[in-house]
Amino acid sequence: MDLVPALEEPLKKVLGPATAKVMAEHLGLHSVGDLLHHYPRRYEERGQLTHLADLPMDEHVTVVAQVADARLHTFASAKAPRGKGQRLEVTITDGSGRLQLVFFGHGVHKPHKELLPGTRAMFAGKVSLFNRRLQLAHPAYELLRGDAEETVETWAGALIPLYPATAKLESWKIGKAIQTVLPSAQEALDPLPESLREGRGLVPLPEALLKIHRPHTKADIADAHARLKWDEAFVLQVALARRRHADAQLPAVPRKPAPDGLLSAFDDRLPFTLTDGQQKVSKEIFDDLATDHPMHRLLQGEVGSGKTLVALRAMLAVVDAGGQAAMLAPTEVLAQQHHRSIVEMMGELAEGGMLGGSEQGTKVTLLTGSMGTAARRQAMLDLVTGEAGIVIGTHALIEDKVQFHDLGLVVVDEQHRFGVEQRDALRGKGKQPPHLLVMTATPIPRTVAMTVFGDLETSVLDQLPAGRSPIASHVVPAADKPHFLTRAWERVREEVENGHQAYVVCPRIGDEEDDPKKARKSAEDEAEKRPPLAVLDIADQLAKGPLSGLRVEVLHGRMHPDDKDAVMRRFAAGETHVLVATTVIEVGVNVPNATAMVIMDADRFGVSQLHQLRGRVGRGSAAGLCLLVSEMPEASPARQRLNAVASTLDGFELSRIDLEQRREGDVLGQAQSGARTSLRVLAVIEDEEIIAEARQEATAVVEADPELTGLPALRTALDALLDEEREQYLEKG
Repeated sequence: MDLVPALEEPLKKVLGPATAKVMAEHLGLHSVGDLLHHYPRRYEERGQLTHLADLPMDEHVTVVAQVADARLHTFASAKAPRGKGQRLEVTITDGSGRLQLVFFGHGVHKPHKELLPGTRAMFAGKVSLFNRRLQLAHPAYELLRGDAEETVETWAGALIPLYPATAKLESWKIGKAIQTVLPSAQEALDPLPESLREGRGLVPLPEALLKIHRPHTKADIADAHARLKWDEAFVLQVALARRRHADAQLPAVPRKPAPDGLLSAFDDRLPFTLTDGQQKVSKEIFDDLATDHPMHRLLQGEVGSGKTLVALRAMLAVVDAGGQAAMLAPTEVLAQQHHRSIVEMMGELAEGGMLGGSEQGTKVTLLTGSMGTAARRQAMLDLVTGEAGIVIGTHALIEDKVQFHDLGLVVVDEQHRFGVEQRDALRGKGKQPPHLLVMTATPIPRTVAMTVFGDLETSVLDQLPAGRSPIASHVVPAADKPHFLTRAWERVREEVENGHQAYVVCPRIGDEEDDPKKARKSAEDEAEKRPPLAVLDIADQLAKGPLSGLRVEVLHGRMHPDDKDAVMRRFAAGETHVLVATTVIEVGVNVPNATAMVIMDADRFGVSQLHQLRGRVGRGSAAGLCLLVSEMPEASPARQRLNAVASTLDGFELSRIDLEQRREGDVLGQAQSGARTSLRVLAVIEDEEIIAEARQEATAVVEADPELTGLPALRTALDALLDEEREQYLEKG
């Protein structure tokens, strides 16, 4: 393939080895093309000054401001005992706020000469607090003279681009490096098909690169953004469309349920009717299962919308058609729970081949890493002979040793903990690729689903089954109003007195402190001056204090699996009143009698995690109550997040709020290694329309020319994207 030499040129050759090394190590930039795609974070206008009041703490910032005054102080110190130490304090202003710069020792001479009152400059450094005032210590700076000695070219543009920078490389140095390579932008290969570009009125790529790095007007920036967003959305959607296209070419065994088989026997014994949503989604799944290429479907459902039931019916349909179904859960606790609840739902149908089992029944087997050798051997035997129609397990199912008789369907629970590679490994277990159903309980906004899970078709379950109760949620401000917390424990007692049970959730287990490395606190903890609350401490305090006399037990991830199981069984049986746990209970725990949940340090959990946790109460006919305890002050972003969770039970709405508050990168990055995390200008929530349109265009392009033979520039862009993915796989492996 004829690659573009100018953009492939290594930065070492163009900028020299020292700068290139810093760019590679700190910014991941290796070639001229990489550098051209390192876009400005924002732009300062030459005539305007930065708003100093909005600077983030502990972050590396670049500001444009004017020197208000400069004072040189001498002081005595250990190094300079005779009062010879020198400290230069410079105050800069944006016209409203002020910021202190400090220089020490020999470093004071140059700034003392150059930073005279009235001088304008760009300053870069890390913002810290000293004596309750914002300051930058030893910032790097670049004077903005605007007179003849500076090249007119550099400063002619009224807009100064400020780049994502690091302490080792200031924004203006990146800017100068980009000026050096900018002429190469003319040779950039345009990945967008010409008809698409012209049809949407987008500027060509070389022009977009010039405009984003050297804009003369705000309209230039807007043109460049509009174009570069399309590039990102389109190339990513083409990669996903090709994956869908390739999957659609694979052969699969169609699986149609037998007319009076296992599925209808199961439906007959259900004590309730399916919701309209469950029926609609089941139909989509059954239609897919009946085709001769593999289903790839994402089943999104609100917490408690009955996804497990829909998945179980799909598994039964496949068993009916002579195949086997495997369900993969992210943790042992969850695998055991799924196994228990599926066996309960199926009753004698889960005892195929056993005494008292049903004619139409099948065997439901559990396979996890911590099972004893004999039990494991039996489970593996059941799989290879086909005795077990349904198997539920953890990653242990993916191991090489595990063989199936005829794997027809794979159900993956809680997608975000499973990478593409694991899905592929399990799919490789079938004689032909099995059908795939992925369930996620964290509702994902439609655009994120299209970006991250773009290789899957999506079904959404958004109504709750009849008989589920609404959950009331309230924020308990423990620091401002301690009596609210006292009242919270009284509420828990009242629920127990009315015959119900409660959860108390904490962010930490509480036995980690012996490891000094783990005890290092993050900056946020330092600010709080206390570590997050721990299960073991809280359980102890509650049992001795506000909940004395009630049966309180603990559950966390480091307990032995048998102990965890025993605790869960006692709680499910109603023998324990209050379960103090970590987020182990986040997904899949089903105890209809539990009506109250108190989440300690709720501000330390993410929005979707809180929504997940809250879904564990109100699963029966009695109303649910969720109390979010926080010591964060009223005005903090953390409290606003909690107020948002308390104000709505709509998971899709919450997932949008969550996304708007975090950076997309987190969302795309944690979702799975196969997703491109380096979205530079595309914002998943704001650019919903672009993503949807790019998906349509990409699908049409791939259907017309799956190998992209007529679009060499698009292939080059794809190779670059997929190289990055491959690198991510290798790093993760």
